[in-house]
Amino acid sequence: MSGTPFGFGAPSGDDPDRPRMDFTGSENPFAAMFGSDPAAIQAAFTQLGQMMSWTGGPVNWDLAKDIARRTSAQAPDPSVTDAARREVVEAVRLAELWLDTATVLPPTAGDAAVWSRAEWIEATLPVWQTLIEPVAGRVVAAMGEVLPGEVAAPANPLLGVMRQMGGAMFGAQVGQGLGTLAAEVFGATDIGLPLGPAGRPALVPVNVAAFSAGLEADAGEIRLYLALREAAHQRLFTGVGWLRGHVVSAVEAYAKGITIDMSRLEGLVGGLDVNDPEAISHALSDGMFAPQDTPQQQLALARLETILALIEGWVDVVTAAAAEGRLTNAAAMRETLRRRRAAGGPAEQTFGNLVGLELRPRRLRECAELWRLLGEAKGTDGRDATWSHPDLLPSASDLDDPAAFVSGSDGLDFGQLLDEPENPPE
Repeated sequence: MSGTPFGFGAPSGDDPDRPRMDFTGSENPFAAMFGSDPAAIQAAFTQLGQMMSWTGGPVNWDLAKDIARRTSAQAPDPSVTDAARREVVEAVRLAELWLDTATVLPPTAGDAAVWSRAEWIEATLPVWQTLIEPVAGRVVAAMGEVLPGEVAAPANPLLGVMRQMGGAMFGAQVGQGLGTLAAEVFGATDIGLPLGPAGRPALVPVNVAAFSAGLEADAGEIRLYLALREAAHQRLFTGVGWLRGHVVSAVEAYAKGITIDMSRLEGLVGGLDVNDPEAISHALSDGMFAPQDTPQQQLALARLETILALIEGWVDVVTAAAAEGRLTNAAAMRETLRRRRAAGGPAEQTFGNLVGLELRPRRLRECAELWRLLGEAKGTDGRDATWSHPDLLPSASDLDDPAAFVSGSDGLDFGQLLDEPENPPE
């Protein structure tokens, strides 16, 4: 290595090859990067240390958590007050009573959770790890597949550095996405998955209040409608034992189908300067490991989008039925939330930017219509019995003609089907 690597200044002292770090004057490289604030320099080195010391897997979750917390803290995140906590607990309690008239799925046993944005990050991080690790693992593993044999040897430090950088890039992007999402979510099920503790409805009062401020409706009504949706999601995931694993397996199936453009990756790796960490970082952030759109991924993504739409459609119908005649602005809130959910947000963008995976119910309205027709034809019991086994659910093609699916379905005894194993083979 020659010259002045990493901009540490001219060599000095007894060893002419030893770099000297010069922190003074206009040539100070850290002043150029971070300014003259010692705290900013210290924070940068702390983050660098987190990046390069991580050995826990394909995503640097320490870094992700730190960035998520700092991102969410850019807006005020007050601690939950006793008054706000009481309002949420009461809204969830009333929501559960109303839902008893709209579904045969039983209420959850867990008490309502009331979170600040920071608490939402802490509570949901374990589930995000379950969702993201399979996809990130496949992408980061591709880093070692394209390196020359002598470079890819386990003892070669470059392989470890590249994997650490890959984990850091995933961690940074996930952290940014979760921090942004924390400022917008209403509870634990905004993306159609139970991100929080099982069977425990949750709301984030500061975000509910911010959402309410932009609508021409009573804040208490809006909070209650959101509590209905949250509690309905929780009933579904608690009462249908196989559903959570079914969704996670759809994400894992997508990860297994990822195929890296090896020729592009080989060209990028071959052009990297191993002595230039910035070049490695830029290559990683520039889509070096963007996956191809393979048939396997298309099938897995279609499966995931269909189950998310079925979940969202059922919650939409059940919530509307529970709120009918009780909340003045229920119809307007239903349409607003339909559009918000279908349009996607930070969570979908995070997955999409990383590996092209969007957790979005693209056919929400078709699914809602199917559940409505099924309820009219089979009653609430027959409608909800459809969740008793994954083989009973409508397929993507069934959504093209909901009426045909309803007319072709047989009456089901929900109580009898609940006696079957909760985790049937898929």
